[in-house]
Amino acid sequence: MRDDCTVISKSARWFSGTTRVHAGDMHLADPLLEPYQLGQVTLRNRVVSTSHEPAYTVDGMPKERYRAYHVEKARGGVGLTMIGGSAVVSPDSPPAFGNMLMYRDEVVPWLRQLTDEVHEHGAAVMIQLTHLGRRSSNFTGDWLPLVYPSRMREAQHRSFPKVAEAWDVDRIVADFASAAARCREARLDGIEIESYSHLFDAWASPATNQRTDAFGGDPEARLVFGRRVLDAVREAVGPDMLLGLRMSMDECLPGGLTLEDTLPIARTWIEHGVDFLSVIKGGLDSDARLAATIPSMGTPSAPFLDLAGQVRRELGVPVMHAARIGDVATARHAVREGLLDLVGLTRPQLADPHLVAKVARGEEDRVRPCVGASYCLDAIYESGDAKCLHNPATGRELSLPHVIAPTVGRRRRAVVVGAGVAGLEAARVLGERGHEVSLLEAADRPGGQVLLAATSRRRRDLMGVIDWRVAEAKHSGVDLRFGAYVEAEDVLALDPDVVVVATGGQPDRTFLTSGQQLVLDTWDVMSGTGRIHPGETVLVFDDHGGEPALDATEHLALLGARVELVTPERTVGISVGGMNSPAYLRAFAEHDVTLTLARRLVGVRRAAAGEGGRLVATLASDYTDAVQERVVDHVVVEHGSIPNDDLYLDLVPGSSNLGEVDHQALLAGRPQQVRTHPEGTYQLFRVGDAVASRNIHAAVLDSLRLCAQI
Repeated sequence: MRDDCTVISKSARWFSGTTRVHAGDMHLADPLLEPYQLGQVTLRNRVVSTSHEPAYTVDGMPKERYRAYHVEKARGGVGLTMIGGSAVVSPDSPPAFGNMLMYRDEVVPWLRQLTDEVHEHGAAVMIQLTHLGRRSSNFTGDWLPLVYPSRMREAQHRSFPKVAEAWDVDRIVADFASAAARCREARLDGIEIESYSHLFDAWASPATNQRTDAFGGDPEARLVFGRRVLDAVREAVGPDMLLGLRMSMDECLPGGLTLEDTLPIARTWIEHGVDFLSVIKGGLDSDARLAATIPSMGTPSAPFLDLAGQVRRELGVPVMHAARIGDVATARHAVREGLLDLVGLTRPQLADPHLVAKVARGEEDRVRPCVGASYCLDAIYESGDAKCLHNPATGRELSLPHVIAPTVGRRRRAVVVGAGVAGLEAARVLGERGHEVSLLEAADRPGGQVLLAATSRRRRDLMGVIDWRVAEAKHSGVDLRFGAYVEAEDVLALDPDVVVVATGGQPDRTFLTSGQQLVLDTWDVMSGTGRIHPGETVLVFDDHGGEPALDATEHLALLGARVELVTPERTVGISVGGMNSPAYLRAFAEHDVTLTLARRLVGVRRAAAGEGGRLVATLASDYTDAVQERVVDHVVVEHGSIPNDDLYLDLVPGSSNLGEVDHQALLAGRPQQVRTHPEGTYQLFRVGDAVASRNIHAAVLDSLRLCAQI
């Protein structure tokens, strides 16, 4: 990868805050809210949710859940929402992550229903079409062989493609045209064709097209496939329907296309009917390149914005762009300075689909921030569909609200104990409902475990999860009390109707058969209470699989310790997805961290006298009876947390529900009405890690779906 593929955008690096504009002046002052004429379509503003695939389809169709997800953004004010990232046009382009099947006629009525409802709320809607080429698996769908210009395996999906024949080209061109005709029948406003790391662009690049026939061998021949597709699509949809490309303008690939190469190619595509470009830099064919092209937390803001501006100046066609444009101020700058015509706030609208409406009301400071964690993307591979790290209503619009409705019942006195993310969400939602809420936190500041995670320089933006909830709780009149370590009698003294215990957990060392008192945990490392010095040897044992052990390992490596990371899993950080793992792996490689797989820490003891108080770590294996030992200065463990449930258990006897949760009511969005102890004077619930060791998303989901019905 060339060094210039990681250049920071000079135009965007200083624009990371928020700006408050009075609602009455908004349309005059804010370029984001200006209407824009894109071809025959008038967009009500410059904000776009660019094409992405949340994997919400059912049987490859955009049914109720998929529709509700996009309609919510239309309701929230977006100018253009783009679906189907990417919708596949052929059976030999099997879905890699819930892609829509545009080669089936049954998709049309579903699309038409989505289009009509989005239009009813004032937004335009387009679709992205593609043939994935090698970016899928042979071993899914109809088990047809994948096709590609040359016999080149993609590192990420690992299938070996067939070299496409002339009849494959004819067939796929016809499939693009048929899919486009279905889009026209569904009354979509336009089509975007994916042109980076898929089949369309693979023909144009000398890095992926090594043919010497009519479809390769020289720059003109490499454009034959693309010209045929664009001509066929334009003929299928007519002259008025929008046609765009999401195009990598610099592949950042040895032997690949640079900006000097792609500008004339783009001019050719424009001559063949393209109305606009969505500009990308890089590619998707490995985890490292994916993470560089779709930058995650800890990377510079809007790193490719200058490139997009240059493309706009050179080509004179409308340009949109989305790559870590994570806040309204940066987006506003991009439009105001003429770098973009349309700005993609895609991940930010997963965090807050009402972002545009809040800006238009002069409530920019109340926009739920995108913290750049890329959980939305990683969750697709971990759990099957996209999820926002701290907005559990995203993708659950059919069952959970984005806007909390005031209670229609009596105002209740609620006490929430714990100001981690679960407690803050409970307090926020209860406050929005109109209840009288007191939030009690033993520490002198809010945040809980997020405070530890945010000490990692790459993950410091996680504090946005906390800061937003504190601000929203204050907005709703929640009484926030810090430095308040409470016992059961302190809670009862507030005469509560509802108590929510969100006291989190403590690091779990109990899995060790010996030496629990000798080891440190990742909390010790990240808080600085574990005294580890440069040059010391440290064994980090990860039996969790998420970010905590990786954060601690990176922290220790940067400190100058010699680190070995051990896991019983088949890979390091097994629960950390491809968007975030590359940054850790890069740091481990740069600092020579030793990675040991399939080994389980079972015990720790002091070394023999005369070895300076060092530790002996015993490593077993799930696959052999042979054990290994390491002599090190420190052992650090990560095995999740044990609930801090003493307060909860003390409060159970006086509660009306004895802590019981009606799961059927919870999942159906009904109030909790369990009364197993009629003499009890309050309802009692616990949320987050006070229940079990989980993650931020689970903690917020616990509190939202419980408290939205209180």
